[in-house]
Parts: sequence; structure tokens; C-alpha cells
Amino acid sequence: MKIVIAPDSFKESLTAQQVCLAVENGLKRVWSNAEYVSIPVADGGEGTMQALIDATSGKKIQVRVKDPRGQTVEASYGLLGNHRTAVIEVAEACGLHLVPASERDTKSTSSYGVGQLIRHALDSGISRLIIGLGGSATTDGGSGMLAALGVKFLNEDGEEIEPCGASMLNVHQIVTTEFDPRLAHCEIIVACDVDNPLCGSSGAAAFFGPQKGASSEDVLLLDKALYQFGQLSEKITQRSIIDSKGSGAAGGIGAAFLGYTNARLQPGIDVVMTMLDVETKMQGAHMVITGEGKLDQQTAHGKAPVGVAKIAKKFDIPVVAVAGCTNDGYQVLYEHGIDAVFTCVPRAMSLSDAFSEAQTNLSNLAENIARTYQLALGK
Repeated sequence: MKIVIAPDSFKESLTAQQVCLAVENGLKRVWSNAEYVSIPVADGGEGTMQALIDATSGKKIQVRVKDPRGQTVEASYGLLGNHRTAVIEVAEACGLHLVPASERDTKSTSSYGVGQLIRHALDSGISRLIIGLGGSATTDGGSGMLAALGVKFLNEDGEEIEPCGASMLNVHQIVTTEFDPRLAHCEIIVACDVDNPLCGSSGAAAFFGPQKGASSEDVLLLDKALYQFGQLSEKITQRSIIDSKGSGAAGGIGAAFLGYTNARLQPGIDVVMTMLDVETKMQGAHMVITGEGKLDQQTAHGKAPVGVAKIAKKFDIPVVAVAGCTNDGYQVLYEHGIDAVFTCVPRAMSLSDAFSEAQTNLSNLAENIARTYQLALGK
């Protein structure tokens, strides 16, 4: 019997690798001789870097970079086992978590640190970049990232401007003569799960700005600034940027990749499933167990469990999803390839207890799943 265990992390509780181990330990109480294939997965967001590092025997590279407010912090990116591919999560360098809630001002934040991570990876000799968008504290159109890679932004007097969200209003010229030429020869895959354009009512400022501390007045200012940046960028690159799907991702970092590189934007879960070669590993399996911390309606929209189930159904493999909890509407997952859903909390308990006991509870749940499966088979 072959069982594939392919969960995402249980946020704030267990890593995807720990979930795999807990589930396998529980199943072995019933199926001690089964073949187990563990594939810690992610959906292109948080945890993607670690999942790909683990799968390829890669390593984390620590780099000192500028955070969204220009302060020096330690950030990391993943260098995969082939030493030719780097995985960068933009939130490592310009994440919302790096700015205290009371101090958030997306008009003045910059994605410069992301560019520093990319430059360091290029210096390491990589030829492929996998970029995870999401969770940024910035709304600068990726101008900070571009500046770290050699692009210059000039005002009407020809003076260089330090890029941030608001400063793009004052840009009259973008100079790309010193833009890092290595990017032209680098394969860039951007994991992106939103299709928001750069500007407008569903653009980077209007749609995502408020959660980054932007007031209604800030949103109007930032939208104008992004439009200014977008217009100049389209003129230079001869590419459609402002209205392109995904250009508004991560405060407009999507626009920078679309305009200034040969990047391909793909759904995050598709990027991860391909990189982990999940389809090949799943062939011949009798059961797939996936899951994440909370299963709800949102899980059906590009989250890891549904991505795993989609592949499993190519081979008619039954799929069981495990979680810490479910929310209203989780039943929609039955329409997306998941055959059964189980939660691992065995009794009423505090959130802190649920987190601390998650590994034990998950192993016990896995054992009961195996015993229930045995009953269904009449054994």
C-alpha cells in the first residue's frame, strides 16, 4: 500500500514537514508496512521557500538588506539543491510583518530589499529565479526593487529620487542603462495568485493599500503615483503594464517584473506542484492525505490542499484532508477533489493548547483515519 502525505503547514503551529511526520506516525500504528511518500507543500505564499529547500536538499542564504523603512535587517532566500535556482519570498525583505501596525505608512515604504536579495542570488551564479509575491508592506510599483538592480528614477530637474510609493509622483524619467543585464538571461517564474491590475478601483493602492495603513487620501495619491510610474514604464519597455493581470500584486511588484524582465506569472500552487514533481510521486498511490491549519471556502481558491487533490484525481486516488479546524463553507471542497475532511482537535481547548498539542492530536487523528478506512474495506 502506498500513501502520499502532502500537506501545507498549520500556521503558527506545525511546519508542513512536521505535519507529514505526525500523520505518518499515526498511520503506521495501523499500516506498519505501507510505503509512505512525504511531500511538504505550499501554495506559493508563506512556506514556499522552505518546502522547496526541503524537497531539493537546498539551503537558506542569509543576507543583510533594507527593510520597507530602510532599516537594515537579516533576510533569507532559498538556494535549491542544484545551486542554479533561487527562491525568493518578497515578504522576507518588504513584508508587512516587518512594520508595526501603529507605524504603517505605505506611502514611504520601499521594496529595495527585494532587489538586494535578487542581486545576491545573481552573484551566487543562479540561472533561475522563483519569486513568491504577497504579504508586502509596499505600494511602490516595485520601483525600490528596480533601484537596487540598477534602475534610476529622476525628477524634472534630472535629480535622482529615492523610490517609494509617494515619490513616484515626482518621477519624470526612468533610466535603465545600468539595469542588471544578468536578468535578461535568467529564467524568472513569479508565483502570483491575484489578477489585480496596477491602477484603478481594483489596483494595488485601492485594493491592498488600506491593509498596509493607507487612508482614503493615501489611496488616491498612491494610485496617481503608480499610474505615473506605469505610464513611464510602458513608454520605456514598450509593454502593457498598467492594465495587465497581476501587475498590482505585492504593491505593484508584479508590474516591475512584467515590465522590466521576461518573467512569467503563474498561480503559486502550480509553480510549487511542478517544482516538487508531485504528479510523478503520486502515481501508484492508494491514498493521498493533504491539509492545512484551517479549511474553508478560501481553500478552494488556489490553496495547497486543492492543488494536491487536483493532481490526485488524475489517477482516481481518494483524497483525505486534515486540519486544525474548519470554517463555514468548507463543504465546497468536496467539489474540488477532496473526498473527506477531518479536524484534529479532540475536545474543547484553548487556541494555545490546540497549537501545542497539534502533533499528538494529528497523529491520533491519522490513526483513526486508517482504522476507518480498514472498516470501509471490511477488514
